[in-house]
Amino acid sequence: MLLHLHPDNPQPRNIKTIVECLLDGGVIVYPTDTIYGLGCDIFQHKAVERICRIKQVDPARAQLSFVCYDLSDLSNYTKSISTPLYRMLKNYLPGPYTFILPASKQVPRILKSKKDTIGLRIPDNNIARSLVRELAHPILSSSLPGDFFAAHDHREKMGHGRKASNDGPPAGPPPATRVEEYTDPDMIHDKFEKLVDIVVDGGIGGILPSTIVDCTGEEPVVVRKGLGPWPEVEVA
Repeated sequence: MLLHLHPDNPQPRNIKTIVECLLDGGVIVYPTDTIYGLGCDIFQHKAVERICRIKQVDPARAQLSFVCYDLSDLSNYTKSISTPLYRMLKNYLPGPYTFILPASKQVPRILKSKKDTIGLRIPDNNIARSLVRELAHPILSSSLPGDFFAAHDHREKMGHGRKASNDGPPAGPPPATRVEEYTDPDMIHDKFEKLVDIVVDGGIGGILPSTIVDCTGEEPVVVRKGLGPWPEVEVA
């Protein structure tokens, strides 16, 4: 299903339809402030596994991220944040960033890395945040599979050593040949309609992913440079 939402004022009726799909364990493609991504309810274990099959990554090593509504929401899924770190997050969010933080007990085990961390986002996108607000908890955030974004999938594929389960829906689609297959909702629908339940049309998407910043050490470390600007530092 291709469902159109106004990017500035998403229609409540359509938001409700998408949220009902997520609560039923559905998988969607939805817009953010960077690129279109795969999403599901983070508490729907089978839906998370389904996204991993589409991505062809091992759930135990996928290091997936998810979208929160605001800093108050984010604080539920990470351990105690220091005042300086909170101020930094407040300065950059909402925005095109993924911050790696120590995961709290509320984060489903399937989403935690071996280091007990999680990537958290608060995108500057009304559709994504409206979905999270209506759902009342976070939505998984993962880039669409394919060669076009292979260079940006470093974090999700680090340490990936074996194939994901072959059970369930088919694995990812053939490699992309055109950027429009990842930015144009109509073409995204044509490419992924057999793999997901809803493609959310929020207008033409971007081509750069979020900037990933690891905040688990003494100083923030840029893991991946993306759309979000960051002071010139050496990338880990």
